[in-house]
Amino acid sequence: MNEQEFAELAAGAALDALSPDDQQRYHAALAAHPEWQSIVDADADSAGFLADGAAPVVPSPDIRATLLARIAETPQNGDIVFADSTPDALADETSDAAPAEDSASTALGGEAAPKAPAHRLRFLFALAACLALLVGVGAGAVAINTYINRPASVVALEDIQSADDAQQASVSLESGGTATAHWSASLGKSVLVTDGIPSLAEGETYELWYVRGDTPVPAGVFAAEDGEATAVLAGEMQAGDVIAVTVEQDGGSPSGLPTTDPVVVIPTA
Repeated sequence: MNEQEFAELAAGAALDALSPDDQQRYHAALAAHPEWQSIVDADADSAGFLADGAAPVVPSPDIRATLLARIAETPQNGDIVFADSTPDALADETSDAAPAEDSASTALGGEAAPKAPAHRLRFLFALAACLALLVGVGAGAVAINTYINRPASVVALEDIQSADDAQQASVSLESGGTATAHWSASLGKSVLVTDGIPSLAEGETYELWYVRGDTPVPAGVFAAEDGEATAVLAGEMQAGDVIAVTVEQDGGSPSGLPTTDPVVVIPTA
């Protein structure tokens, strides 16, 4: 027996589909060629992966009664009886299994018909393994795509939290929520995370500011969804900046200066 022939038997063994004769040939070949164990392990892993992905099927409640009724009507003298029709409930449950039943039906001499050739099993096994691999690759691609397309504010927050000089500070809001500033002086980045910040009226927006001494520097606008927001401040943060938020008209203050008192003030020094 060569390695290809053994690989075909190994696929059948992984699927528990070998005849008694093929089982003997399979075990004898493996004993003679222990270096082929890697083929057995790979097929077993693939079969396990396929089994884990199979969803359990719950039979219909009346399948047991239908089967018992058919048994009661079937002669028990060993004669083969071909029914003109099959009850709907039984047909629904057994339609997928019909080809397998035909291939293993009893012959006139009482002997079971031979199982499918091993090379066919190998082909089907390889096909199923490839399909499973494609499903896994597809799921991985979705995860990679999600990671690559993260919002800029989330990427900035992750960069800050990974920095050696990462810092943060929180303040309570009048609404009962909180606002937390995250920053890194070495990166020159800062991100504001809010939880429970009030929703604004139509035509209004939150605007971010760096306050340097007495000079406010606009740093972008943001909207909160259900009181939550993660907003990266535009521009480069400088040591000692105060992070502030005001309520402005859509698009931000037209003058480049705050028009309302700040609703959030977080010193970074």
